[in-house]
Amino acid sequence: MISFGEVFLIALKALMLNKTRSFLTTLGIIIGVGAVIAAFAVGQGTNKVIDEQIAMLGSNFMFVQNERPSVGSRVSTRYLTVADAEAIERECSGIAAVAPSVEASAQVIYGSSNWSTSVEGSTPSYSAVSEWSIALGRDLTEQDVRYGSKVCVLGNTVADKLFGEEDPIGRVIRIRTVPFTVVGVFASKGQSSFGYDQDDFILAPLSTTQRRLTRSSNTDRVGSIMVKGVSMKALDYLELQINELLRERHRIRQGDPDDFRVWNISQILEARRNSTRAMSILLGSIAAISLIVGGIGIMNIMLVSVTERTREIGIRMAVGAKSGDIRMQFLIEAVTLSLIGGALGVALGMSAAYGLEGVMQSPPVFSAGSIALAFAFSAMVGIGFGLYPAWRASLLNPIDALKYE
Repeated sequence: MISFGEVFLIALKALMLNKTRSFLTTLGIIIGVGAVIAAFAVGQGTNKVIDEQIAMLGSNFMFVQNERPSVGSRVSTRYLTVADAEAIERECSGIAAVAPSVEASAQVIYGSSNWSTSVEGSTPSYSAVSEWSIALGRDLTEQDVRYGSKVCVLGNTVADKLFGEEDPIGRVIRIRTVPFTVVGVFASKGQSSFGYDQDDFILAPLSTTQRRLTRSSNTDRVGSIMVKGVSMKALDYLELQINELLRERHRIRQGDPDDFRVWNISQILEARRNSTRAMSILLGSIAAISLIVGGIGIMNIMLVSVTERTREIGIRMAVGAKSGDIRMQFLIEAVTLSLIGGALGVALGMSAAYGLEGVMQSPPVFSAGSIALAFAFSAMVGIGFGLYPAWRASLLNPIDALKYE
């Protein structure tokens, strides 16, 4: 009986005689495997970034924002207030910290340096809710908020743009036209999974921001209320409590829409995870269709090859080759075609995944498991769609095959 190595070499030589046809036959496999690799890499890369984002924000984080009722609604808008934030902290269970806040955009100047950034007016609880740590100096204090002190804590990017290597602590900067003393600098968090620079902001006392920067006539009014729960499990119940409490405080009647909205950060990130999952399923569907089409192509070409090489099969059988040898030869040819297509598909998938990096805003993550799975799929396609042509070839009668023209 001919050895496996000899059968493999014969199969490889047969494929090399028709390079163009062999390549076109594997095209479906190439696209299918490429889609599998890209789907896994993009999905795993995005999920990794989302997990990192949850770790940075804290998975037990939520915030409440004002929301105008729909046009034509009879409900009048009542804005969120500092009193609302105090009521949430006082009356809701499962609370770790609450931070009311207002936001303003401003040009910041120090000496000859200037930078456009956002100013977050809040309380000392802001750092606890958003999980910020101080790298230099100190955080805001209750006294800063109570007395409307003109002090601020800089995000790492702002400190870098204004001061470079200079120590910013104790320096006076101008936010718009108002002088503020820098009392601290936050440790860097870097870019978020949503693509924005988390370090590009300034934290100032809520009362100072309201009076000096937003110049609000109602200093009790805030733009949002950030809430940190004691645990992930507490969030759903906490969200229900906040909804009931604010509806009661804003005198919203049953059946009327809310004038606020509670955003659960884990729900936002889960929504993005779902969109990534949908894209992976789409790419996976393309992969499955391409692999089936590629498999059908391999089967058709192998059947053509059996017909073209009928006389060759007859000669091999006449000199002692058994039906199993013929079957093995054509099966190896089909599997080899699939594996070559798999290798080229891996290269295509990696290129496609890196090409999608800008769209998904996350680097692809390749794993040995996904590459092995892609090769396994391509080998299975080769075996599955190569069995019938190999079986047909092994059933040929040697005498009839030798007479074939």
